[in-house]
Amino acid sequence: MRTKFLSFIVFLVVLNVANAQSIQDLMDQVNTANLETMIKELSGEEVALINGTNQTITNRIHSNNDLATTYIQEHLEALPNLNVEIQNFNSTGKNVIATQLGTTNPQNIYIICAHYDSVTTYCADDNATGVAAVIEIARILSTQCIDNTIIYALWDEEEIGLLGANYYAQQAADETGGNTRDNILAVVNMDMIGYDGDALGTAGDNDFDIDVRNIANSLTIKDELLNILNTYTFDLNPIVVDPGTTASDHSRFWNQGYSAVLVGESWETNDQTPDYHTSNDRSEDIDLPYMTELTKLVLAYTATEVNLIAIDNTVTENTTSLVSNESSGSYQWYNCDTESSINGATSQTFTPTTDGNYAVEVSNGSCTEISNCVSFTVLSIEEFTSNELRIYPNPVTSILKIENYLEANLRITINDISGKEINIINSSLPNINVDFSSLPKGVYFINFISETKSSSYKIVKE
Repeated sequence: MRTKFLSFIVFLVVLNVANAQSIQDLMDQVNTANLETMIKELSGEEVALINGTNQTITNRIHSNNDLATTYIQEHLEALPNLNVEIQNFNSTGKNVIATQLGTTNPQNIYIICAHYDSVTTYCADDNATGVAAVIEIARILSTQCIDNTIIYALWDEEEIGLLGANYYAQQAADETGGNTRDNILAVVNMDMIGYDGDALGTAGDNDFDIDVRNIANSLTIKDELLNILNTYTFDLNPIVVDPGTTASDHSRFWNQGYSAVLVGESWETNDQTPDYHTSNDRSEDIDLPYMTELTKLVLAYTATEVNLIAIDNTVTENTTSLVSNESSGSYQWYNCDTESSINGATSQTFTPTTDGNYAVEVSNGSCTEISNCVSFTVLSIEEFTSNELRIYPNPVTSILKIENYLEANLRITINDISGKEINIINSSLPNINVDFSSLPKGVYFINFISETKSSSYKIVKE
């Protein structure tokens, strides 16, 4: 592996959606529209945003696939908690490697992979489907704290001899010169996962192959995949092929004594795409529901094996605020639109004052996760009247008095001039005292929110 690791946070705006914690909920996040878009962009059937401009990936032939390399790299770099590198293994070959470091057992490695080069134009099934699935799995799992390490690998030059995977596997197994053999526990290779001979969108056999051989613990991977199929609901029918094919990247890990399997459409039952290795291999022939099921299967297997750490990074939205569903730990809220932290917004509950997209980072022990961004609209609700709320004295030197005439259930927040949250009070008492004596002189804002009303007042501390 021979890589260095780093973690960073970027933001993906997803309206009113937050990450779930159970494996089933993570499976439910697999987005068929995402898969379809990536297939069309990788096959050159639609333009893609690359290097900040709209460009077309005319082909992914190994001698002319730099644009595809950059496309994959940028998609992975846009995800949190991944260290992305380009592994150059000869004058033209370039693997794209993204590492999500395990927090407990970082030396334990699970590889989810696919090749991205092609033999001609388009080649949607071979293998834009596998690449799209790897990126979609990375999108979902990169938000999670995990015990073991995941490597999302996209291999180059598979079509001319499995060269990218072969280089990586040899490097991982190299014990010369003081190197330590990488502890790769499993490799799941996805190669051509989009074709099923039944009419598109109709019920059918949904056969798929698991190619395996009795090498290292490869048979255990096969058994664990079958167990996932029996644990959750899938519209899939597995065909175990043993001895499995050596004609794809997983076999190069077999050669080094590593555990590996291939997951793909069923060549064993002659149900592979009829347009194999031709420019007729187009997105219109991809069975997207079938491909989505296979993507969910590999995601569920991976999430199970790497062991999700129990931290809740979901967010609940109510009419006036956003609430982190993790009940313990530390919090930092972010403005997704400006990609910046919100000064002082470090409580479990955050009350936005302007419309926007917001996320929370939750830390508990050694684990830190960030939610997806949630779109929040500040309601235009009625303000409190002087017959309902009185605040005095202003300016204040020590105690600010609040008379809550209707004994409304109030959420009171105090912010300094920079917006930093100083204090939060929840009360329905008729008389509320707020101690300003320890605060520096200056301007503060006190905000009142009830179920139906809100008001904000400027307070001067002398």
